[in-house]
Amino acid sequence: MDKIKNKILKLKNQINQANHQYYILDNPIISDTQYDLLLRELQEYEKTYPKYLTSDSPTQRVGSTPLKKFSTTTHRIPLLSLDNAMNTGEIRDFYARIKKGLPEESFELIAEPKIDGLAVELVYENGIFVSGSTRGDGITGENITQNLRTIRSIPLKLRDDKIQIPSLLEVRGEVYINKKDFEKLNDRQLDAGKQIFANPRNAAAGSLRQLNSKITAKRPLKIFCYSLGTCTGVTFSTHLDFLKALPKWGFPVNPLIETCRTPEQMENYHNKLEAIRDDLDYDIDGVVYKVNSISQQKFLGLKSRTPRWAIAGKFKAQQEITQILEIEASIGRTGAVTPVAHLKPVSIGGVTVSNATLHNQDEIDRKDIHIGDWVIIQRAGDVIPQVVKAIPERRTGNEIAYKIPNRCPICNSQVIRDEKEAKHRCQNINCPAQIKGSIQHFASKNCMDIDGLGQKLVYQLVDEGLINNVADLYYLHKDTLLKLDRMGEKSAQNLIDSLNISKKTSLSRLISALGIPNIGRHLGKVLENHFESLDKLMEASFEQLNEIDGVGQIVAQSIKNFFSDEKNRLTVIKLLEAGITFKTSEISNDDKFLNGKTFVFTGTLTSITRNEAKEMVEKYGARTASSVSKKTNYVVIGENAGSKAEKARKLELNIMSEKEFIHMINSRKIYSLKV
Repeated sequence: MDKIKNKILKLKNQINQANHQYYILDNPIISDTQYDLLLRELQEYEKTYPKYLTSDSPTQRVGSTPLKKFSTTTHRIPLLSLDNAMNTGEIRDFYARIKKGLPEESFELIAEPKIDGLAVELVYENGIFVSGSTRGDGITGENITQNLRTIRSIPLKLRDDKIQIPSLLEVRGEVYINKKDFEKLNDRQLDAGKQIFANPRNAAAGSLRQLNSKITAKRPLKIFCYSLGTCTGVTFSTHLDFLKALPKWGFPVNPLIETCRTPEQMENYHNKLEAIRDDLDYDIDGVVYKVNSISQQKFLGLKSRTPRWAIAGKFKAQQEITQILEIEASIGRTGAVTPVAHLKPVSIGGVTVSNATLHNQDEIDRKDIHIGDWVIIQRAGDVIPQVVKAIPERRTGNEIAYKIPNRCPICNSQVIRDEKEAKHRCQNINCPAQIKGSIQHFASKNCMDIDGLGQKLVYQLVDEGLINNVADLYYLHKDTLLKLDRMGEKSAQNLIDSLNISKKTSLSRLISALGIPNIGRHLGKVLENHFESLDKLMEASFEQLNEIDGVGQIVAQSIKNFFSDEKNRLTVIKLLEAGITFKTSEISNDDKFLNGKTFVFTGTLTSITRNEAKEMVEKYGARTASSVSKKTNYVVIGENAGSKAEKARKLELNIMSEKEFIHMINSRKIYSLKV
């Protein structure tokens, strides 16, 4: 039995070391696949020998039995809030108060980013994580231990990295979701027909307050630790000493911490972080200044609810209040009607915002938005500005409820909402707005890749009546282009050259470029591999299309409907007559070592894009799928992989990391990596 126990201990240490290198030191030492193999091996041992299963095991992060409600817990030392400094003058006032309040001349301050997340407390007894809670009212909080266990950057057992482990340790930190993960989370919410989160902070808070911790385990939560509660057995003379100890125990600490000794240094730090806040991959809403010396902190003491030795220097808000002047229905290339709010211009994070998307009628109704309403507008990073909520208390009675019109504002054709979706759609395929959108899509990088054909030029060409569909592009002449506003000799020639270059393309690109509903690059490639010619695709029956793996009834009907339309068929014929030709594969059938294989990519790829990865496998005869099934041959796992990776493990499929995938492509050797 000692041999089994030692094996389990060794596996735990290997996994904990991998977590520490990845989350704390940003230095991965094993591949994702190796990590998953180790974790699976540990799970099997613990299942076979349950007496060796402990609460600090890395396997105890997957979520537990759902709770009926959260219990409350009392903090040994209150989690105090901080006073706010709203400008540099108030930051200087704080410095002056510290200087006046201390008997000695010398003191220094630690400056830290103020993470916009949810404050939590982590409690460790003899190095083992035993409980965790929210800040609550500062005195009591909610016990969310099960949910905090799911966050991989929180150690379940403290590391003994040349530092003593306290018998009791309370660490305070901020749980957050970074911006990229937040966008992906909202994309998944939309795909699942669920409500999206207003901002990363709300998403983090909502994730931590799930009664079912298995839901929390699927959310991309992270933590930065920054403050000490009770600590028994170890003492620190400065706050900076404590911050340096945290990574040695296994906690993440923000890398942007600095020491300040003058008001000018404090202001410089504040201004520097405010300037880079949009470039960071996580939200910050200010900076925090703390007196470094613990003895000086104790000497300065507390006010009723806040410490005298710390303050939060707040940034200018990323949310602003403005008024909706009008709501306009915007028509996309598929006829989808999207309501757009025209706003009284307002500056958010240094960017003037005058428009915000309202998504669809359901969203307008849910938020009870009217024309004339005062609303809260939000902009985070490069995300399109959104209306967070209306402020009904400011209504005067002159506001007007909005309904998407039943006639298209561009062509006056009928607008209908399909019962199966939230979008309204214009029913006229010759609507000028749809024509403009379809041409932009046709010319985009992932389709025909026509360099120099931007939105403004597309709009001008359509408005001038020079083109009415995508095929008309290839019948433009240089002399005609030169008559357009701001079109010079060189620009006109460059566009003609780009059009000629794009004529030599692949069948899959053209299929995708045509804008057939539900057809993108992946299905374009599937159809290219199956039919090999455009003629065969155009004449295919519904039954033939439906039989293709990955197509299905909805897509089959979309293709059939598209090519049954006489105008669409004439457009395709006109494209071929203009000289569109299809490149033959550069890879012979003998070299297609992945022929017949199916790949699924999940998570974020770092060294290549998802499209590049798909092109790699398609080049060698494989296909890609969007979901994992028993028919999947390989699952390539990137960063922050989710449910697809979990399903692949359950189905015991071949799983590989991005690095292993690229090595397989370069070596042209098939791997067998079943776990």
